[in-house]
Amino acid sequence: MSLIPHYINGAESGSAERTGNVFNPATGEVQHQVAFATTAEVETAIAAAKAALPAWSATGLVKRADVFFKLRHLLLERQDELAAILTSEHGKVLSDAKGEISRGLENVEFAAGLVHLLKGERSEQVSRGVDVHSVKQPVGVVGAITPFNFPVMVPLWMTATAIACGNTVVLKPSEKDPSASVFLAKLFEEAGLPAGVLNVVHGDKVAVDAILDSPDVKAVSFVGSTPIARSIYQRATEQGKRVQALGGAKNHMVVMPDADLDSAADAAVSAAYGSAGERCMAVSVLVAVGDEVADALVEKVASRVGSLTIGDGTDAASEMGPLITREHRDKVASYVTGAAAEGATVVVDGTTQTFEGDGFFIGVSLVDHVTPGMKVYDDEIFGPVLSVVRVQTYAEAVELINANNFANGTAIFTRDGGTARQFEVDIEVGMVGVNVPIPVPIGAYSFGGWKNSLFGDSHIYGPESVHFYTRSKVVTTRWPDHTPSQINLGFPSNH
Repeated sequence: MSLIPHYINGAESGSAERTGNVFNPATGEVQHQVAFATTAEVETAIAAAKAALPAWSATGLVKRADVFFKLRHLLLERQDELAAILTSEHGKVLSDAKGEISRGLENVEFAAGLVHLLKGERSEQVSRGVDVHSVKQPVGVVGAITPFNFPVMVPLWMTATAIACGNTVVLKPSEKDPSASVFLAKLFEEAGLPAGVLNVVHGDKVAVDAILDSPDVKAVSFVGSTPIARSIYQRATEQGKRVQALGGAKNHMVVMPDADLDSAADAAVSAAYGSAGERCMAVSVLVAVGDEVADALVEKVASRVGSLTIGDGTDAASEMGPLITREHRDKVASYVTGAAAEGATVVVDGTTQTFEGDGFFIGVSLVDHVTPGMKVYDDEIFGPVLSVVRVQTYAEAVELINANNFANGTAIFTRDGGTARQFEVDIEVGMVGVNVPIPVPIGAYSFGGWKNSLFGDSHIYGPESVHFYTRSKVVTTRWPDHTPSQINLGFPSNH
């Protein structure tokens, strides 16, 4: 059985001293072993990144940009190969895998504009003969810790901008589907990135802690669950590191009485069950304003889910694949089986659907009459479970969402422009969609939530990522002229 290695300083490395299993979620079979890094191996990767930093940060901006133009070409050229890797280790259907690559490409294209993105500012003659300008400089070695659900897109969210800004990176992808990150690192180097600028180490908490504790790592980017995000933020900031840690979500989709209910039902099904619900922007709560709206929506959603095709992601007919592990599938199922005991109504029970083989499949579920305080509402399930919460007014819908501990994304479906505009103002959530169920911003904007969905003050990718991966330096200059010099012990003044 093949061993998925680390990729350090331009070469594969790693022993089989500590390993983990990499499953094919569609069959339940172990298809690879992945090397788990020791602390020493992580330190070797950090040392390689540190050694590569001076030359890379001194590389001309146009030459840096050329790497990203070439990388974009390579990703397009080899997207079928990369999508197949995603499907085999994550389980998502091939069309979804290609969609993930496409969204990752947006960040590569954004990073290719680094000559513009890294421009500073300049003010002349702020005082007689005195000019001021600012520059953006790299922070240094960056640790990037990414989740299993998007093994290409999220690493590109981090590495593209970090590297474009002149930093070097140690990437620790999820050990559940690690091959894509090594593939990306090799593509980066094929595009012209020097060895050591991007290093990949696999593993568990040992590898993560080594990144967090290293004095040579100056910034850490993380995407994952809220408890881990909070822990990483606290541990890394205590050591003076810059941190952006994106946590969990519970995304609500409000449907007003004036909405097109057929369009809303289509959107709810797509947003709740796409990628088997394993995405932090999945709609997991349908907020129906009025019982008449709720009854109609429940009927329309239930009538649609019966025709969904669930199967192996390599089958072109499949619309939804398996979950990532057997344990995660069982945990998702427990929320559905426990919902009735909490007082909810299980309209569609995906846990009763049977599948051939030993893959980690589960059917989609629809749960009505859900209220805050129920585990099916309070927890981030990260699976194909859609809860319906009934409210009577717009104000109740806003109050419900704003009271939630998560604040990643939300959406409203309405034909009324005034209601939509007021929703934008009233709602306390980082990303908002108006008749758009999954409001993930394009690469030119930034992604991130509020409250327990984000620890740190910078969202990921886009303009805020440039701020996160650079330090601003302000330079004040004055050149000697023919005016006689003089000593002045007073407070400096610009007048």
